[in-house]
Amino acid sequence: MAAPARGRIDKRQQILAAAFEVFARRGYAQTCVQEIADAAGVAKPTVYNHLNDKGTLFREALLAAADAVGSETLAAVHTLRDIGDDPRPAFVDSAYRLLQACSSARGRSLHRLAYAQANDFADLAVEVQQRTSIRLREALADRLARLTLAGQLRPSDPELAAEQYLALLTAPLETRSRLGARKISPAELRTIAEAATDTFLRAYAPA
Repeated sequence: MAAPARGRIDKRQQILAAAFEVFARRGYAQTCVQEIADAAGVAKPTVYNHLNDKGTLFREALLAAADAVGSETLAAVHTLRDIGDDPRPAFVDSAYRLLQACSSARGRSLHRLAYAQANDFADLAVEVQQRTSIRLREALADRLARLTLAGQLRPSDPELAAEQYLALLTAPLETRSRLGARKISPAELRTIAEAATDTFLRAYAPA
């Protein structure tokens, strides 16, 4: 009995991945369920068999994307374990990986879709934020607290420190997004990571 259950889960994930791609490309209002079925390579009734309607498709597709983006950012934070005598390289690497996840096509589309439909899916925007930025901030605060206890950062409020570091990293991305700028290059992401880390460590590195 395990195989059919596994197959159903895989089919659902396949539909949700296709749905997110179509919603990202077309927007919620312009997307129809048949387009999603075609993109997923399944019949339209199969989509309805797994997810009740277009609204449910949108909600579940965004939450699946939020979990994926959230996992990528948490993985970046978890690299801050043993930062050695010079914390800068580890922080820059972690920050760069975090920025890659946030600025990816999936990350940018997730943010845009969640807030574009906030009036009709108000709780969805909140849940997406919970699974991405809030979970990230909590994980980073925990990691900074551990580094502080190990004497690798100066004593501080870890939640405030995490909030400040994330602001230094994400503000340039948000500015470019509002201005409709092109996708940020890897070199630019590295520059942002280095500048944010240098500012952060000037405040929080041990004396």
